[in-house]
Amino acid sequence: MPAPDITSEFLHVLFLIAIAAEAMTAALAAGRREMDWLGVCMLGCVTALGGGSVRDVLLNHHPLSWIAHPYYLLITGGAALITIAIARFAHSLSRLFLFLDAVGLVVFTIIGVDIALGLSLPWGIAIISGMITGCVGGVLRDVLCNEVPLLFRAELYATVSIVSAMLYLAGLAMAWNHNIVVGGSLLIGLSLRLLALRFRWSMPKFVYTRDLH
Repeated sequence: MPAPDITSEFLHVLFLIAIAAEAMTAALAAGRREMDWLGVCMLGCVTALGGGSVRDVLLNHHPLSWIAHPYYLLITGGAALITIAIARFAHSLSRLFLFLDAVGLVVFTIIGVDIALGLSLPWGIAIISGMITGCVGGVLRDVLCNEVPLLFRAELYATVSIVSAMLYLAGLAMAWNHNIVVGGSLLIGLSLRLLALRFRWSMPKFVYTRDLH
């Protein structure tokens, strides 16, 4: 009897937890911008589901995830609104949000890679698909909040997504057990992101201050 596939249950549960957490962090960003409740709800949904939506549009993969599963909107919108009620406790939960954001980054990346592979696309496109799924929701959040997106700062974020995608593809290429490949990619990607946060690892910055005139 074949072993159960971890992606069928475990990844889906992690995905639901991650989109709720992403929506809650987006709600806090909306609160800092003094948005109304509708804005909080919309920003939560865009942040949590935007990366997958952009991926699906670019890859012509339909229907979009939240159209195929409308309850994703209920989860993300509801999580964003709940954040309004618990905002006073948000500071004490900051470490938990960072951890769940790291989990979401890797989970979204693996899901994005799987979508591209299911469409028989090359590995390079699969890696980009994973990165878009993991990172673009946060880019949309930051743009809507008029901030420099985290993806374009020196912090290791997109790099973690790319490394996770490459590890996942390498495991598949070696025909390892799928559960081990998913679990290993999750563990290594999550560890890299958490270590980057702990030790403030970053990519080199480009600083140019001279006036061209």
